[in-house]
Amino acid sequence: MCVAGLCRSVVVSEIISVREEEENSSKDNGSWRKIREMQGRDFSYVERGRNHRWRCAEVTFVCSDAALCQRWVLSIREQLAALSCRPKQLLVYINPYGGKKQGKRIYEQKVAPLFTQAGITTQVIVTEYANHARDHLRADAELKQFDGVVCVGGDGMFSEIIHGLIWRTQVDSGVNPNSPEEALQPCSLRIGIIPAGSTDCICFATVGTNDPVTSALHIIVGDSQPMDACSVHHNDTFLRYSVSLLGYGFFGDVLSDSERKRWMGPARYDFSGLKMFLTHHYYEGTVSYLPAKGIMGTPRDEARCRSGEDEWRTVRGKFLAINAASMSCACPRTPKGLSPAAHLADGTTDLILVRKCSRFDFLRHLIRHTSKDDQFDLAFVEVHRVSRFRFMPRHCQSDSDLNLQEFHKRQIFGPLCRDHPACGCSPHYSSWNCDGEVLNHTAIDVRVHCQLIKLFARGIEEMTVFEEVTNPCAI
Repeated sequence: MCVAGLCRSVVVSEIISVREEEENSSKDNGSWRKIREMQGRDFSYVERGRNHRWRCAEVTFVCSDAALCQRWVLSIREQLAALSCRPKQLLVYINPYGGKKQGKRIYEQKVAPLFTQAGITTQVIVTEYANHARDHLRADAELKQFDGVVCVGGDGMFSEIIHGLIWRTQVDSGVNPNSPEEALQPCSLRIGIIPAGSTDCICFATVGTNDPVTSALHIIVGDSQPMDACSVHHNDTFLRYSVSLLGYGFFGDVLSDSERKRWMGPARYDFSGLKMFLTHHYYEGTVSYLPAKGIMGTPRDEARCRSGEDEWRTVRGKFLAINAASMSCACPRTPKGLSPAAHLADGTTDLILVRKCSRFDFLRHLIRHTSKDDQFDLAFVEVHRVSRFRFMPRHCQSDSDLNLQEFHKRQIFGPLCRDHPACGCSPHYSSWNCDGEVLNHTAIDVRVHCQLIKLFARGIEEMTVFEEVTNPCAI
């Protein structure tokens, strides 16, 4: 495409819209008058910027031959209409209370105009209470009329969406979600995330940035990124789904403590993190896992993820942290994430076991998440790529009657000793941090379901996409 003396190459699949050139008297002088004497059409398309950000750019296509210009426009519109991956109707949930309470403003000012420009119709629901979106998706939403579901909020809002959508899919398919042995049916609708929360780790790990415009453009062009999800059960009772982090010990304690300090805002995570690091609790228990079979790569690969079962194995010991990362869990503070080589859609999770060690050694492990050093290359850390795992704390055969919230209130400030829990002065139990939500059971059974959901995303792009486009399907 040659425009005003400049040549550009634009992939048709990344054109947002084509429209007639509007009258604009401010441009009616000099060279612009000459351009306006010819036939002009405005094209909106995706333009890539730094740090994986996208923006909607515009360019005017001009041609002295009116008939030729019209044929070009019709051809492009026909090609855009033939892109079946592009959504035409979306169900949008907005959390007006999350983060800095800017979700509604972000959607109305930055996202809705782009959807309108791309010819996407929407049904917008502003949530009024916790789990409003989950409950609506489970029972009331007419899903057949939509091409996707969009959440405007943070990781908590995304969790509501997947819990509603996955549950609805299983019920409609005749699958019992309470059975840990059931093979879950994948969701047909894609999910879009417009970041507007206090934490937007899912968006960052799948797109590479927490920018509402970038996410909106990924939705418009119809990107599709499959993603694994873990079902978490206690005995034969379903607890939650997880797509990013399951953490027991350090990360569970941080979350439990921070929940009691919501009045502090985002600073509560730093405060609770420092407090739990100094407290330095460890927990005894048994981890059983099924190693992933037939999977290429290991959790210690240098290659990053961008776009079967063996015999059960058992590990017993004293652990500062037990983490299961189904994705890298990258975020602005830890760009590498908890497990940099974790894959989004291979049916596995990376099980990271951090055994009892000194505070100094544990600090070394934590710091390596923010550097280029291998956080797994430490004697007290082991990592396994697994398809399923179970955990049982040492001091209970069943935690069905255990009220963890009351337990932690009594125990979290207990004195330190060298050899707990024999002395009874430190807690025997931690909590599970499940994608930012506290689980009230410690003994759990976790199973990975391969590509259970799909996002409007394409993974984090490599720099090669910024090279000149040679795709034949380009203008």
